[in-house]
Amino acid sequence: MPTNNEIGAKIRDLREMRRVSVEELAERSQLTVEKIHAIESGGVTTSLTPLLSIARGLGVRLGTFLDDSTTSGPVVSRADTKEKSAVRFAGAGQSGLEFHALATNKSDRNMEPFIIDVHAPESDEFELSSHEGEEFIYVLSGTLEAVVGKEKYVINAGDSIYYDSIVPHHVHSAKGVETKILAVIYTPN
Repeated sequence: MPTNNEIGAKIRDLREMRRVSVEELAERSQLTVEKIHAIESGGVTTSLTPLLSIARGLGVRLGTFLDDSTTSGPVVSRADTKEKSAVRFAGAGQSGLEFHALATNKSDRNMEPFIIDVHAPESDEFELSSHEGEEFIYVLSGTLEAVVGKEKYVINAGDSIYYDSIVPHHVHSAKGVETKILAVIYTPN
């Protein structure tokens, strides 16, 4: 899986290939021009939500930024490559989400499956985010706190939550608890 610098370079290449200016992409994705420049240069570790907005603005899947190459057949993700494929996205208050993409290189997919290591938050402050689609989260270990709309849910190992991701939301580990989740994000075409 690419680094933040490689993700930024892919975004810039896709934008230029589609002849979309930074200003136009900022408008389409509802981000600032400065944010787009920072992401493209790799000068900022971004959260998942801006990447989803940029993907939507460019008319591509989120996975396009994460894939090294694509195949139309079945894709097997091997356990021994997980650590090499980790990308850490920042969040408001540094939520500490470390993504391990599953099914990378699968072309034309509508779901983005991840194993996510959710590290203890550095702060109690966080911002809710929203994007089109749906999310399914299954807690493999630890305890996750999910804020969806105005409700807070505590999800323990073996529990799951499914929600419309257009509803403002945020997930983080419970205080002092390292958490591992399986998350599947569906984004409509």
